[in-house]
Parts: sequence; structure tokens; C-alpha cells
Amino acid sequence: MLHKSANKFTLWVLAWPIFIELFLQFLLGAVDTLMVSRISDDAVAVVGFSNQLFQAMTTLFMTVASGAGILIAQKIGSHKRGDARTIGIMALSVTTIIGLVCSVILFAMPETIASVLQLPDRLLPLAGTYISIVGGGMVLIAMMATMSTVIRNTGNTRAPMYVAIGMNIIHVVMNYGFIFGAFGFPQWGLTGVAISTVVSRLLAVFLLLYIFLRSFEYRIKWKEFRVFNRPLFGEILKIGWPLGINMSCWVFTQLIIYSFIATLGAAELAARTYLNTLESFCFLLGSSIAMAAQIQIAHLFGAGKIKEAYRSAYRALGIGAIYVIVNAFLLFVFGKQLLGLFTEDKTIIAIGASLLGMNLILQPGKMLNMALGNSLNAIGDTRFTMYISLGSMWLVATVLSYVLGIHMGWGLIGIYSCMIADEYLRGVLSFYRWRGQKYLRKAEQPEPSVSHPITPLEAVPTQA
Repeated sequence: MLHKSANKFTLWVLAWPIFIELFLQFLLGAVDTLMVSRISDDAVAVVGFSNQLFQAMTTLFMTVASGAGILIAQKIGSHKRGDARTIGIMALSVTTIIGLVCSVILFAMPETIASVLQLPDRLLPLAGTYISIVGGGMVLIAMMATMSTVIRNTGNTRAPMYVAIGMNIIHVVMNYGFIFGAFGFPQWGLTGVAISTVVSRLLAVFLLLYIFLRSFEYRIKWKEFRVFNRPLFGEILKIGWPLGINMSCWVFTQLIIYSFIATLGAAELAARTYLNTLESFCFLLGSSIAMAAQIQIAHLFGAGKIKEAYRSAYRALGIGAIYVIVNAFLLFVFGKQLLGLFTEDKTIIAIGASLLGMNLILQPGKMLNMALGNSLNAIGDTRFTMYISLGSMWLVATVLSYVLGIHMGWGLIGIYSCMIADEYLRGVLSFYRWRGQKYLRKAEQPEPSVSHPITPLEAVPTQA
């Protein structure tokens, strides 16, 4: 039984379902955007704008979900399965409440929010419809994100993959029906797309909830969602709040950098958007390995296997670096042709092609940063990754981008140079922090005996 459990936490077993899930989300997301473009360019603009808004709001509940996920893997590694179970229950309860508050706000005043965020007036009616429907279902995003994170960190990365596949297929089929009036669907345009999004997420929530309730040794009962263990929730927040700030830094600095690029011109903005899509595809496998490494290292750290945890980070870095370098080289060779699939504008293709060489430098730095940054997060050293993100993302990636790219007139080359510098700076700092093993050594010290308040689920285990 123990051997079988350990096999769940090997790097490849964890990584391949995450990769397939991310790949299909990327692929179906591109198909989704293509179908929405058949409605109008305005519809694409509204969906893109709204998704940025939703992504910014997800940092509110991902603070709890991410901290809980890491802590669950650690507790399972240290054979404290009752604590892991309690953490999963509390995380879902709290994030659902946060999601409900977000849903009410977005449903009640969508046009006001869009207007405050400077969306052009002519797009406000469309945005009001889309944000009120999809944003009104923000609670579903909160529940999905939390349950998927919890389930993955128990070692079961396949279940969220299967749910994501089903959800995206249903979403694309319903989109096609609502946009083109196929399969007997009414032709409702963007309103139909919004409904399709909410319905597919609702179905995913039901499936994930079924899996979530059975993810631990004893099946979770509904009455147990009243459980709240203050010391354990304190542990979640200790790991989670720096992760929340880290995610917020990335979201908002990316928004600002995109606004810088927009001042350069429509061609530069389009080139960066298309190249960002290609780069994201290029990094999918590297990202999957880094995410899997975080789960594996948290589990090993919880089990007190310091040497294995330490070596796992370098192994993930080595494997991931090989994949991203090969992918970046292929993108360098065939990038111009791939850009031609998105646009026929020769100016945009030329601008994008001029950045392909820089992408060869960017990708290994991104892998270095993500692999070792995730490793530090896995052992609870989240404040360090927060501090270096606050410094590097804002000063190097953002402020220096403006100085070089806009003020000094280097354009996209200057902005890209700063993005590369940011990734390598955070990656090198994370490397030296990991090499110092400051937090890793904490697992070798005997834990003080802490008596957590007895919760109903700890007092009387519920039979499956």
C-alpha cells in the first residue's frame, strides 16, 4: 500500500496528466477564441478584457487554494492524513465563500466595473452581458480551482485532467451551437458563449465534487464542511498569502507591460500577442514538470526525505530545460511560418520573427525560475519567492521595460530584454536559496508537539 502511494508521487506520473490538461486547455482556448471571432472583433475584445478581470480576481481565492494544496502534499508525506483532509475541507469552504462574494459583485454592477477599468463606451453593453453571466459564476471558478488543486496534491493528477477534457469539449460544442445556431441551439452570439461557459463549469464542479469527497481515506460528509481548525488554517495562510501576492504581481505587471506595448502601436501589440501564444505552447511541458515537481517535493519534504527532495528540484530543472530548449529551437526555426497561420500582415510577422532569437534565451531562464521557485514554494519558503517577485517583476520587468522600451525607444527589443533579465534574476536568486537548504533543514528538526483542537472528523472517522 505504501509502495503504491509512493508511486503516485513520481515526477512523470504527476507531470503527464498536468501536461495533457494544460495542452488541451491551450488548444481548446485557441479554438474558443477563433469561434468568438466569428461573432465580431468587439466580442473578442470583450472576452479578452473580461478574462483579464477574472484572472485578477482569482488571486483572491487562489491564495487559500495554493497554500492548502502545498500543505496537503506535506501532510500526506508526513502521514498526517487527518490534517490533510481537514485542510481540504476548510479550503473549499473558504474559497466558496470568497467566490460567492465575487459573483455577487460582478453580477450586480458589470458595466460599472468595466467603465472604471477604461473599457471603451461602445463595448460596455456587450461587456455588461458577458461579465454579469460569466462573472456571476465566479463561485464555480473558485470551487473548480480549489478542488482541482486539492485533488492534484493528493497525488491524483489524472482526475482533474479528465474533468478538464470533458468540460472543454462540452464548452466548444455548446459555443458552436450558440454561435452558428447548430444542433437546435438558438443563435445567441456572445450571450450564448457566456451561458456555455457557465454550464460547462457547473458540470465540471459536480464531477470534481464527487471526486473531492472521495479523495481521502474516509469519505467526506456534508456536515463536515462546518469544521474549522484555526491552527491548521493559520498554516494555510502562512504559506498561501505570499503566493497570492506573487500571483498578483505577475497579473498586474503583465497588464502594465501590455499597456506599454500598446503605446508602440497596433502591429507591435498584435505581434506580442501572437508570439505569447506560441511561447506558451512552447513552455507547456516545462510548466507541467515544474508543477509536478512542486507536488513531489512537498510530499518528500513532509516525509522528511531531505536528500530526495533536494535532488528532485535539479532533476526537474534538467529534464524541463531539455524540453524547453528543444521546443524554443523548433519555434526559432519554424516561427515565421507559424506566425503566418495567425496573420497575413507582413509587418506583424516581421516584428514577431525578430523576437524568436530572444525567445531562445528566455525559455531556459523561465524554466530555471519556475522549477526552483516552485521547489521553494513546496517546502513553505513562499516569502522568499514573494520578495524577489516584488523586486524583480516591478523594477526589472516593468519599470526598466518602460525606461528601455518606451523612454529610450528600444521598443519590443528593450521590453523583451527586461523580461529575460527578470526571469534569470529570479531564477538565479532561487537557485542560491535552494542550494543553501535553509528551509529544507527544518524538516530534519523534531516538531514540537502541537495539540490541534479535536474536530468531528478527527474524533469519529467516517467509513467510506
